[in-house]
Amino acid sequence: MSQPDLISLARRGDGAAWETLMREHQQAVFRLAYLLLGDADEAEDVAQETFIRAYRALERFDASRPLRPWLCRIASNLASNQRRSLGRYFGALQRLVLLDPEAGARARGEQPDAESASKPSPEEAHSLWQAVRRLSQPDQEIIYLRYFLDLSEAEAATALEVPPGTVKSRTHRALGRLRAVVEREFPTLRESLEE
Repeated sequence: MSQPDLISLARRGDGAAWETLMREHQQAVFRLAYLLLGDADEAEDVAQETFIRAYRALERFDASRPLRPWLCRIASNLASNQRRSLGRYFGALQRLVLLDPEAGARARGEQPDAESASKPSPEEAHSLWQAVRRLSQPDQEIIYLRYFLDLSEAEAATALEVPPGTVKSRTHRALGRLRAVVEREFPTLRESLEE
């Protein structure tokens, strides 16, 4: 069956047609995500999300065009977003958790040198994420809100329905526990971040 026919069937809700299209393209999508991210688990997540988004947008896709480039564009955008998010997340944690000298400049309201901030390797980002995952759910939540989503204390307080002071104290305690996990279970991560 041709690709346009499979797309037409998938648009009408034929799950088998969509599965055929996914099987045909899943390896290319995964490989692209892996090349961009350098981590198989993250690449798998991006590949899955690519097909979810593609299915939701299938009505808008021009079936006369090849599907693979469209899927690869979606995967590339998702991988780029993932890397940017991990980079911001890693940078925030590097400054705040591991007491990068730039943290002092930020605390004084000064602008640190943006070029001095290092980009995380995929392995470092993965290790740091694994360290965060070892924390309790409330600690993960506060770190996620403050550093991954980059919410202010006031915004995090609204999201959690607690006073801003509670967010501040929870953040401080969660970062202390994260620092302990990194020192205890990820000593090479600690060393690479101090370089």
